Amino acid sequence: MVPTKKKDLQELVTETTKDIYEDLAPQLIQMINETKMNPELTEAQKQDEISLHMMGYVKSCTNEIIIEVLAHILGLEEE
Repeated sequence: MVPTKKKDLQELVTETTKDIYEDLAPQLIQMINETKMNPELTEAQKQDEISLHMMGYVKSCTNEIIIEVLAHILGLEEE
């Protein structure tokens, strides 16, 4: 269904956002856990790495949300 009202678009974006963040969360958790367990890093370096992981996670999620919503609206199919 292509949204025809702003509310419909908002619902599509919200639902897609939840799905994408849930789908990508396990990868983020794995990266954070690996960083926490890295004995070669100081605590400050670990926090810096975790911050970078979080920023990358948000960027990846945002990109995927945009792609999924536009693909839905434009009727694009998976390859």
